[in-house]
Amino acid sequence: MTTDYSPTAGVRVPDTELAAEATALVRDVTDDLVYHHSRRVYFFGALRGRVRDLSWDPELLYVGAMFHDLGLGERFRTSGRRFEVDGADEARRFLRSHGVPEDSVRRVWTAIALHTTPGIPAFMEPEVALVTAGVEYDVLGLGYEDVPETDRAAIVALHPRPDFKRRILAAFTDGIRPKPETAFGNVKADVLQHYVPGFERGDFVRTILDSPWPE
Repeated sequence: MTTDYSPTAGVRVPDTELAAEATALVRDVTDDLVYHHSRRVYFFGALRGRVRDLSWDPELLYVGAMFHDLGLGERFRTSGRRFEVDGADEARRFLRSHGVPEDSVRRVWTAIALHTTPGIPAFMEPEVALVTAGVEYDVLGLGYEDVPETDRAAIVALHPRPDFKRRILAAFTDGIRPKPETAFGNVKADVLQHYVPGFERGDFVRTILDSPWPE
């Protein structure tokens, strides 16, 4: 597989063995939907980082972006854990196998584990903040005007998003449907409520009131 390392919208994919192997791994185990989405997350995260005047490690941001939805894959659907944690653990194994320092491993693990937990990553290390920023941009359109139209068009030309809204929601549903309990207290409960007949959202208040405490 060949990878084009020329800049897109002024952002360059790291031309390193680590980034190349991350690309190959994700390309092999995911479909076009997740691959192109993950690459866009890297580009959009980097561009939003420039707007915020942040400084980050491009390799760590790239690996975080590429692995962030890996946990939606079929082999994780019986894990009983949140898909974010499954993806974060895969990234940790990958990085440790390449001798990456533990602080860097921790940053990537945290970036992936928290990418669907709004309101927290923005206050953490830049790599953590920018994986979430890239996801929020590509999936939710948050900060849409942060990226100039010409840059947005260049990224989408490289990594197209045909019918992306419908297809990413289907991927979320397929990845989480077998373990609905993992959607408690997070945004993926909204997905299951829309697309899985009979799904009953966990209720935080009810959980407190029905706890075994006697009072």
